[in-house]
Amino acid sequence: MSADQIDPQAKRAAARQSRIPLPHGRYKLKLLRLLTGPLTRLQNRNPPSVGATESVTVPVPAGDSEARLYLPDGDPPFPTVVFFHGGGFVLGSVETHDWLCRHLTRESGCAVLSVEYRLAPEHPFPAAVEDAYAAVEWAASSTERLRGTGDVAVAGDSAGGNLAAVTALMAAERDGPDIERQALLYPGIGIDPEQESVREHAGIVLSRDDIEWFSEAYYRNEIHRRNPYADPIHAGDLSGVAPATVVTAGFDPLRDGGTAYAEKLVADGVATRYENYPSMVHGFMTMQEVDRARDAIASVGADLADALDD
Repeated sequence: MSADQIDPQAKRAAARQSRIPLPHGRYKLKLLRLLTGPLTRLQNRNPPSVGATESVTVPVPAGDSEARLYLPDGDPPFPTVVFFHGGGFVLGSVETHDWLCRHLTRESGCAVLSVEYRLAPEHPFPAAVEDAYAAVEWAASSTERLRGTGDVAVAGDSAGGNLAAVTALMAAERDGPDIERQALLYPGIGIDPEQESVREHAGIVLSRDDIEWFSEAYYRNEIHRRNPYADPIHAGDLSGVAPATVVTAGFDPLRDGGTAYAEKLVADGVATRYENYPSMVHGFMTMQEVDRARDAIASVGADLADALDD
């Protein structure tokens, strides 16, 4: 399914976002990270309400990682969704994805644990993967602290979608926590510069240079790029992983990689719901002024609620 043009709301949001170019060097990256803090606080000044939020410290291999727990209205226990933010593995935080996580909490009726992880280029692969998997293991064993039912799902957008898929793969291969669902929102998986989506849509939110710089900062070399725990498109067998929801956007350079991963899941017998939003752009589910963002979050929230319903 395709669209002739970008949704006007998404086009305006992407244009505003492009006023601050993505950095391709450590110095510019540090400046953008500093600038992101006040901009995000301004953006989040009137957040969607949830039952409660709490700061949580999650033990990870390099020490402790900060996280935010979003609790829905109602009485616990609640199923737990461990969420990983996007940002090309070099940007993003709990704060940048506060609006999305609040809506996901409301739509799913689940507690959402949004976790920080070490960022590249200071901490290249496998640092983010180690932190993400440790967070899932901790969430699965910390039912009382999280007011949980013991049921756990993983979710993430863009780079965080990659991490959600990788943690689901690791859990399956290592006899780790039982993951009931993986929700992959325009995930950074299986990206190839020769894909039609890259050829036609690079420059909309993400340029070719953005994609390559993020990739170099995170993977560092070709051997790492081909590691299934770095990019799960290279996994030999996905048949044991959790059922999946895969969301893509029609004008996203990463669209075809996400589609290819959904097809690989289906080919390996994994129950998968794939949905492409043809007039949307990369990152649209974090764009507060885009109506379709709320529709997409509600759809993913319904999948999580169905998967985690006792």
